[in-house]
Amino acid sequence: MLKSISREQLLGLWVAAVIVMMAYAVIDGTAITVSNSTLWLIAAVVPPGIMFLLWHPAAPMTGGRLIDTVDHTSSARERP
Repeated sequence: MLKSISREQLLGLWVAAVIVMMAYAVIDGTAITVSNSTLWLIAAVVPPGIMFLLWHPAAPMTGGRLIDTVDHTSSARERP
């Protein structure tokens, strides 16, 4: 499911979701205190930070994989 989404897109979705929840809390009349602000900051920063630490980029292609990915169909058509 998450193979077609980049880290930057997922981070943007997370930040947008946190902003929407914060806006809803303000509209709903929730008191803005130091402790609430700290919790919102933790909710906005910690999960993306963990995601960037644990989500490794794709492994570099090895020589064997590169040789296996060569398209042999064009050379087969050129032969008589």
